[in-house]
Amino acid sequence: METKDKILITGGAGFIGSHVAEAFLDRGAETTVLDDFNDYYSPEIKEENLRAVRSHPRLSVIRGDIRDRSLVEEVFSGGRFSSVIHLAARAGVLPSLERPVLYQDVNVTGTLTLLEAARRYGVGRFVFASSSSVYGDAARQPLSEAEEGLLPVSPYGATKLAGEQACRMFHRVYRLPISVLRFFTVYGPRQRPDMAIHKFSRLIWEGKEVPVFGDGSSRRDYTYVADIVAGVIAAWERTEGFEVFNLGGGRPVVLRDLLSLLGSLLGRPVREKHRPVERGDMKETWADVSKAVRRLGFQPRTPIEEGLERFTAWFQQPRSGRG
Repeated sequence: METKDKILITGGAGFIGSHVAEAFLDRGAETTVLDDFNDYYSPEIKEENLRAVRSHPRLSVIRGDIRDRSLVEEVFSGGRFSSVIHLAARAGVLPSLERPVLYQDVNVTGTLTLLEAARRYGVGRFVFASSSSVYGDAARQPLSEAEEGLLPVSPYGATKLAGEQACRMFHRVYRLPISVLRFFTVYGPRQRPDMAIHKFSRLIWEGKEVPVFGDGSSRRDYTYVADIVAGVIAAWERTEGFEVFNLGGGRPVVLRDLLSLLGSLLGRPVREKHRPVERGDMKETWADVSKAVRRLGFQPRTPIEEGLERFTAWFQQPRSGRG
């Protein structure tokens, strides 16, 4: 179904953002990407992410920082967007331990800057990408949106929770319709080189040791990027009041099993090097997606075996930028 909406996607040159931009273009939307192409990882990778759609007649790409209020004002005044999909953020748990102030600045101040612009320019729908990191080491699994007293264990998780609270306040005070989406360990083609599956694949491919924190029994709810994109679109279509949704695969995978699958798909042995558990690392993530299934029609359709097969096929392509 085509749409005549005008969409702003922040972080639209990134891993998830580039897939979301393609999905909106396929739906006929006028799509603007706002991304600062920073050097957290190679900006050339982000350029490659948009290569397939860079010349699309309904795509505009603006290079800029969401903290730059004058730029954001210019973008919103010229764009007259009906919707904002806010994916831009400083990501990563471990880097946030080293630069907590930067994470606060980008993920909280940047989000507030966008919310205020969306309010002032009458944006009809705002979708905010949050993270499973907001849950910290919650005792109950699977993790539910109804969980109270959230205590993140990293600066990254804390900034995402603060962003959620800012969204909640803007809906309550200004009636801005907002959907908050808590992503659970997204993977797939174009995944950032610092993320676990990409990093593990590179080390296995190069015959190097793979760092395993703890005994390898930690579990993550890995979610294939196409399923996340479908969830973003579904949440965007149904954004009316204020809602929080988990978007996950609904099936946690043990780390040692993940490594075994990667080694088999890459045809290389896995050389594990065990290390102490890192600060800020969650022991387990497992998404209760029943609310998203019920309210959004969300269905995680890609099992880990199929998703990893697609990822490793992309990884082994010469242009994949294995990092």
